[in-house]
Amino acid sequence: MTVQAENHAVRMPAYIDHSHLVVRDLPMVSSWYQTIMGLKPIEKTASGETLGVAGRPLLTLTTQGNAAIAPHNAPGLFHTAFLVPDRTELGRWLAHIAHNNVPLQGASDHLVSEAIYLGDPEGNGIEVYRDRPRDEWNYLQDGMVKMATLPLDLQALYDEAPKDTWDGMAGGTAIGHIHLQVSDIPEANAFFGDVLGLDLMATYPGASFFASGKYHHHVGANIWNSRGAPKRQANMTGLSDYTVHFNDPAKLQNAVTKLDELEIPVKRNGDTVSLIDPWGIGLKLVG
Repeated sequence: MTVQAENHAVRMPAYIDHSHLVVRDLPMVSSWYQTIMGLKPIEKTASGETLGVAGRPLLTLTTQGNAAIAPHNAPGLFHTAFLVPDRTELGRWLAHIAHNNVPLQGASDHLVSEAIYLGDPEGNGIEVYRDRPRDEWNYLQDGMVKMATLPLDLQALYDEAPKDTWDGMAGGTAIGHIHLQVSDIPEANAFFGDVLGLDLMATYPGASFFASGKYHHHVGANIWNSRGAPKRQANMTGLSDYTVHFNDPAKLQNAVTKLDELEIPVKRNGDTVSLIDPWGIGLKLVG
């Protein structure tokens, strides 16, 4: 398995390790993630399968007979963000999807990163991005990082990319962050900041971005579609749960202590602490 640089998203005190989606057509969605996203099968179970890159599990897909299509405004996934190693790999993937006529939902230069957006066949949001080197990031006096949403020149990215045979996502690809739909931003600030111990790294109208280790964001939370929405129901399609992995055991213990203080129910299974977040989304904390 590729070892990332010390300042990579997954080397921070806490990072996003995994995303788990409930889908209605498992064979079709799994095939799409393998063909279009270049993920490889890692494990199959009775209810689904886990896909990843170079042996690193990133995405679990499961299906259930009573799964109801989640409303557009339900709390849950805005997008799972796959972080590729560099601009060359972002361009190679762009060339691949262009040759497969995959429609895009957008492309942005965020100053700290370059990002391409699309949706899977059941409407689950996806971002594929590369980080700019950290020495090109600008931090503000309050400790937040300067981000923006500027147009990304897709033609230039495509033109620069090697047009060799594409055989899936490059080794070292990981989940860089996850972006959620929530019901209330102050509640998100309290949960991700005060409970999980992440730092508020950027704000935007209707959104907050949280991270560990001064990364630009490991978690995004917005109310653009979901302001005031009721909790997500357990049998909805879309994001069933996601995993926050703590490289720093003390930060994990602090989070668990806060959950206990707030009397938020948790289940412990070995090193994994499972809970339901304030919006009905499953969350696993592991060390």
